[in-house]
Amino acid sequence: MKEWSIYWKSSSHARKQRKYRYNAPLHIKGKFISSHLSKELRGKHKMRSIPLRKGDRVKVLRGRFKGETAKIDIVDRKDLKIYLEGMKITKKDGTEVPVALDASNLLVTSLNLDDKLRLKIKEAKKKEEPKKKVKAEKKTEKKEVKKKVGKSE
Repeated sequence: MKEWSIYWKSSSHARKQRKYRYNAPLHIKGKFISSHLSKELRGKHKMRSIPLRKGDRVKVLRGRFKGETAKIDIVDRKDLKIYLEGMKITKKDGTEVPVALDASNLLVTSLNLDDKLRLKIKEAKKKEEPKKKVKAEKKTEKKEVKKKVGKSE
């Protein structure tokens, strides 16, 4: 079987997408566990989504617990699942089991900002992006100048 590769881009085959996610290393899987931010947080932090962490407060958008808000209790990177405080189901034998939720079905309503670098890393990446655009603009300007010089001769 072929090893997991960071250079793999995409496939229209669902089985290849599942294989990519399943075989990814844990440091990459952490990025798969991301959810959208609420409108207030989106405006405040100038980003659309963020990887989830223990202590974040989220609202459930799909499933049996739709509409409920709770704090994240466990983030399972291996299985790509989120467990929330107080959300349990009772099995037939009477035991209570925590409900595993997918990150795509959650909306972040408040962030756990114990780690000050959590948002600064995203901001630093955003500051680097305009530099790339500036370089691209300079290249197009140079091409336009060459075209003008070629026409005048």
